[in-house]
Amino acid sequence: MLTVAAVSPGAAARPEPPAPPELAPAPSARPAFGSLAPCALASGPGLQMSEGLPTGRGYSHSTGTVRALNLMIDFPDVRGQGTARERFEEFFPQTTRWFTQSSYGRLDYRPEMPITHWLRMPRSFRAYGIKRGSPFDPGYRKLVADIAKAADAKVDFRRYDLVNVLVTPNAGPPAAHAVLSVTYADNQQAPTADGVPLANVSFVYSRQDDGSGSLRRTGFRVLPHENGHVFGLPDLYTRLGGDKAGHWDVMSEDWGAGNDLLAWHKWKLGWLDPRQIACAARSGVVAHTLSPLSRPEGTKLVFVPVSPSTGYAIEARANGGNDEAICKPGVLISWVDTGVDSGGGPITIVDSTPHGRGCTRERNVHPGLSDAAYAPGESFSTQANGTRIRVRVTGRDADGDYGVEISRRASGGARG
Repeated sequence: MLTVAAVSPGAAARPEPPAPPELAPAPSARPAFGSLAPCALASGPGLQMSEGLPTGRGYSHSTGTVRALNLMIDFPDVRGQGTARERFEEFFPQTTRWFTQSSYGRLDYRPEMPITHWLRMPRSFRAYGIKRGSPFDPGYRKLVADIAKAADAKVDFRRYDLVNVLVTPNAGPPAAHAVLSVTYADNQQAPTADGVPLANVSFVYSRQDDGSGSLRRTGFRVLPHENGHVFGLPDLYTRLGGDKAGHWDVMSEDWGAGNDLLAWHKWKLGWLDPRQIACAARSGVVAHTLSPLSRPEGTKLVFVPVSPSTGYAIEARANGGNDEAICKPGVLISWVDTGVDSGGGPITIVDSTPHGRGCTRERNVHPGLSDAAYAPGESFSTQANGTRIRVRVTGRDADGDYGVEISRRASGGARG
């Protein structure tokens, strides 16, 4: 399987050699999606990390109980800042609560800290040559091997589904200057410990302090982002930042005010019941009621497939749960392309006000897409792959649920 380096938003990562192609699962290997099959877009070939369904088996499972090993490390030339316990508490229990809320309780995320002190590495921080966008070899391979050796006496790595390496925050530059945090996921060529490859490891450096005074409340969110990669989610940001998906998903922007995941990602992670998803694959007009993602009940996603690898995802978003910076609640429409790799913009938000400046006053929230959601009475129309598609928001009820009407016709007005 592929070794995937997924880095947090910030300066552009250094290009890596192209990975060998990985074929999408054969149709016979795909799980039974039932009536949702036309909307379960397959992964594109040759991608490091895809939006396609199903997620590869080499990633950590994202439902049920997940045991996360947390190791706090420092170096001979960069001693631990504060205590290891204090570093751990920068992320927990906040990260556990975030996953519980986002997954509607379907993910039981259990962080463990079997070593309560800083785990000293045998080499200096400089010796590993860690920079923004560093490939796994040689520096990270050495670091992972050294971590496994240093922790082996007190850790049985077979007990854990993923590893979080929480580096002393004074190692490397401040995150505001260069984000070093990175995840190596589905890395079956990684060093082994206790007979298992350390295939899903997230490294977190520095602190994501934007100067707003919200660090203690929001700084932990780099870890849900990095663990998103361990669960198989690609980066939604590009070299231009959050220009494609804005603040609508933590895989796009994980600084600043709290945010959740898009409905497509929740389906991909197994956090939605099939009854909470509707597939609008046939010609005609259908009506649905969408409840905001912050609530566990109700329909969460209507998907309109356009091709075997593309389509429109429709969901309702409002403040609540992990979402706390939505200045224009409503129905959010996004374009999903499973043929686009991580970091290339595999999901693009359809902006209801493409010429507006946005409505947010929050730091680190992409302003132009902050008012992208469609309000009652607004509609979106397009023509794609020989099909005319129209989405109209018909209203909002007293419970905050949104009515949508979706029409799809063959181009030229013919009924399919």
